[in-house]
Amino acid sequence: MRNATILERFGNRVRELRRAQGLSQEAFADKCGLDRTYISGIERGRRNVSLRNLDVIAKAFGITLSELFRGL
Repeated sequence: MRNATILERFGNRVRELRRAQGLSQEAFADKCGLDRTYISGIERGRRNVSLRNLDVIAKAFGITLSELFRGL
């Protein structure tokens, strides 16, 4: 089995945090002010997220950037 890319590992982390907060992709996207398909792309490891959007995502989860990247 191949190793997951950084994009896939980050996507898995976002999905894990989103589910832990009981949010659908749509609800989380609304909370971030981002499109649901963009969140879906992140979670599938298809999006290379900008630094600005990383900050938006961390704030929507109520965590720091370092917490967002924990375990990657």
